[in-house]
Amino acid sequence: MQYIFDLHKTLLDHNLILVYEGEFTQEITKSILAMAERNMDSSGEESTVKRKVFNVMVECLQNIVKHAGDVQKKNAAIFIVGKLENEYVIVSGNPIKTAESEKLKDKLEQINSLDKDGLKSLYKEIIKNTEISDKGGAGLGFVDMARKSGNPLAYDFIDTGDGAQFFCLKASISRL
Repeated sequence: MQYIFDLHKTLLDHNLILVYEGEFTQEITKSILAMAERNMDSSGEESTVKRKVFNVMVECLQNIVKHAGDVQKKNAAIFIVGKLENEYVIVSGNPIKTAESEKLKDKLEQINSLDKDGLKSLYKEIIKNTEISDKGGAGLGFVDMARKSGNPLAYDFIDTGDGAQFFCLKASISRL
């Protein structure tokens, strides 16, 4: 039973207000968003901050639901929200096919290299020139997360040894 206390202490030490690990469906996504919204409402968070956090959360959760694909059945994903004094931190992790990781890394590096105006231009370019994919996206999610957070997106790929990688993504949204 010590692990329960250790887990609780870890959550408190890292200021984690929401942690979900497991299967992600549209229904579970709705529940996670509702819990986070209630938490921010009860803490009296400013509406502009709530909108940014909520938008980034939606994009992260949609990314997990839409893009984990067949790999999702073998490995669960994780979604975490932390509340620090000056910022919210949203972290997601989900398995992806190893073949997709290099393209994703290139996309994230491009996004992180752009300033506010560059992100706005890229967003408009994607809307104007991209068709909706068979997974329901046009590639706007990461651009939108970077725009709403106002910060670069931190990421990592961890080899799981089974033809997949665990994709970790972190977005930080200022509370000031």
